[in-house]
Amino acid sequence: MSSHTPNRARVIPLRPVPAPREPLWRDIVGDVLRRERVAQQRTLKDVAEAARISVPYLSEVERGRKEASSEVLAAAARSLGLGLGDVLSLAQQELARHSASSRRSPVRASLSEVRLAA
Repeated sequence: MSSHTPNRARVIPLRPVPAPREPLWRDIVGDVLRRERVAQQRTLKDVAEAARISVPYLSEVERGRKEASSEVLAAAARSLGLGLGDVLSLAQQELARHSASSRRSPVRASLSEVRLAA
């Protein structure tokens, strides 16, 4: 006979589903800069050189990894033929669209409403 205890099924507790997170301002501004650059068919290197910022830094700003200063944003905007106000206005419009769509999305069930079949 075996001297070890029988295997028991492991119970994994349910975690609440996190609410969709509102995008960060830096994510939205980065998306706007990237969209404008791509629409103009320009490279990161071209825009970064025109803005006098490093290519890796501009890439991080576009990906929302860095919170760029107003000076950097203005330089990037100018290099794209835009003003700082244009970039911020486009970002604000994007944020408003996201906020409106998240208000229309269905509310997820709370854990107390979830039933599991065994």
